[in-house]
Amino acid sequence: MADRLILVGRIAGAFGVRGDLRVTSFTADPMALAGFRDLRRADGSPAPALTGARPVKGGLVARAAGVETREQAEALRGLKLHVLREALPAPEDDEFYLTDLVGLKVETPEGKVLGAVRGVQDFGAGDLLEVKPEGAPSFWLPFTREAVPEVDVPGGRIVAVPPAETE
Repeated sequence: MADRLILVGRIAGAFGVRGDLRVTSFTADPMALAGFRDLRRADGSPAPALTGARPVKGGLVARAAGVETREQAEALRGLKLHVLREALPAPEDDEFYLTDLVGLKVETPEGKVLGAVRGVQDFGAGDLLEVKPEGAPSFWLPFTREAVPEVDVPGGRIVAVPPAETE
């Protein structure tokens, strides 16, 4: 089940003295996090259900079932909140979830296999694909239209132009 879980937020700590939680949201719209009714912990077990929320800078302040004191809220600090992949809405045409890229074959426009996507990271300058060739160390590929002109999730592949070839 853990491979079907998508990280959508993290409890950053308590907010106030009545058990409110400060939650960092990893969704495009932070309030979307409050709409998920089946939040999970990293191991797949149920996480506290959010019963109300309001937006704040960097995320939201939320109430959770069974959390009524600041101490209870603080005890949840660092808890990562996940949802099942199936709970997410279907992406629009020419859209996809970054998590769906992991495992896709990466090949050149000519069909030469470069490896497979091992992960997607953003270190502050934009998304990077970690590509792992068979029998060789991983390399980073900028996730831009220039470097990645085609993403075919149903077909299980990404067409990429390695950086040395984009100049």
